[in-house]
Amino acid sequence: MNNKFKIFQAKAFMVFLMTFVLSCTNGFEELNTPPTSSTTIDAGILLAKVQRDGNFIQGGQTANCTLGSWIQYWNSSTNLPTSRYVFAHGDWSAQYGFIRNLSKIRTDLLKGKENAAEGRTKLAIARIVEIDMWQYITDMFGDIPFSESALGEDNLITQPKYDTQESIYRKLISDLDAAINSLNASDVSYGSYDLYYGGNVEKWKKYGNSIKLQLGMRLKYVLPELAKTTVEAALSQSLITSNSDNALIVTNTNYTSSYNPLLGQFVGGSSDLRYLAEAFVSTLVTTNDPRLTKIVAPTANSVKAGKIEYKGKPVAQTDDQMVGIINDNYSTAATTTYFNLAYNQSNPIPHYVYTYAEICFYKAEAALEGWGGLTPSQAEGFYQDGVRAAMALKPFEITNIPQSYIDAEFSFSGLTSEQKLEKIMTQKWILFFGRSYSAYAEWRRTGYPKLVPGPNKGSTNGQIPCRVGYPSEESILNEPNYLEVVNRMSNGDSYTSKVWWDKKVK
Repeated sequence: MNNKFKIFQAKAFMVFLMTFVLSCTNGFEELNTPPTSSTTIDAGILLAKVQRDGNFIQGGQTANCTLGSWIQYWNSSTNLPTSRYVFAHGDWSAQYGFIRNLSKIRTDLLKGKENAAEGRTKLAIARIVEIDMWQYITDMFGDIPFSESALGEDNLITQPKYDTQESIYRKLISDLDAAINSLNASDVSYGSYDLYYGGNVEKWKKYGNSIKLQLGMRLKYVLPELAKTTVEAALSQSLITSNSDNALIVTNTNYTSSYNPLLGQFVGGSSDLRYLAEAFVSTLVTTNDPRLTKIVAPTANSVKAGKIEYKGKPVAQTDDQMVGIINDNYSTAATTTYFNLAYNQSNPIPHYVYTYAEICFYKAEAALEGWGGLTPSQAEGFYQDGVRAAMALKPFEITNIPQSYIDAEFSFSGLTSEQKLEKIMTQKWILFFGRSYSAYAEWRRTGYPKLVPGPNKGSTNGQIPCRVGYPSEESILNEPNYLEVVNRMSNGDSYTSKVWWDKKVK
């Protein structure tokens, strides 16, 4: 009887407990949701975050210290082994995070509004930005998880396969065409959330076609027919036509948010990160480039001696060589342009995403090939237009360039087609200072400018790296697919395995 009573007591207590819990949790979600909070996020906020952070990473301190030293903008050799071909840090996780944010717009926030005025153009703009981000990550690493990634929370694949870079490029071109065709000026756009163009749909059409031109030209040496078709299709449409069409991020003095990432070289980092590389400085000096004093500071010792000299540091030095280096004999980036602005941005330098100068240089290259109805005789004009557009950008703002200087330094007279390409790409390299990813991609594609590796052998036997290695967690979390992709690479997961489109004999 006593045991039965205990059982009865226990059952009664459980009934009471369940009744209490249910009564306490009734309306729990409402009670625990602050009255001013939002349960959804505006698609514009996600777009703005990716536009800013995604591009800032591509031009930030990590990219400049690693890729920027490989393509010899920066020296960075005393403290950072990346410039000595020892290891590299890629932005794999961050970049996939940006892509997931953009995928949320199409798989959740604006899903079902693909043909509606309130969603169609917003989705197209987000897709164009996503395509740009996909190109960035595949150009850095090569084959990557693509078709089984960014499918939305309901279709999560924890071990996605690695798609070939060729298949990725073909899909990006196809998707870009669809996105451009979906842009409609009468639709609702992002307005001020759009950091590139403030929701201006016509400028987005120009930007989309300009991205297509970039995609097509990247294939020039691996799939020349597809490259030609893609480039000619882009050239037949509206492109970025002046510096007023440039895609850029306006910056401010807030170091933690919209601070120009290039200035990160001068705030809170090692002073060694401020020294420029020998190849970059000597190119500016030998061509009497009017941007020289805006980019490069004279060496400290030359200032003391009263005889100004601009001299970059040699890259990838050995330990023995670095012992004898005297920093005051070498140039940092110009303190009046960068260091002072890092603390007092009275005239902030925007972060450029895509510029008119790039279009001019691409047109010059297309003209050399005779693509899109252009002729080799037009190449010099496009090339010189690119130089002028590049020099007019902040922080240079040089517009009164004497024609005599243009004729002396930027003439194609007597040059072979390949020598003309070298001049085009060398000027594009100067243009991309502060955008190391873009410069690294174009250098690998064309082999220009001609860069001599430093003497330190590192992990590449003295070769400038051809790609960035996959993050170590991929070999653990996605092991089967990681092993498969490594086995189809020429030198495994190393810096000497080339990405698919890197086919030109240099």
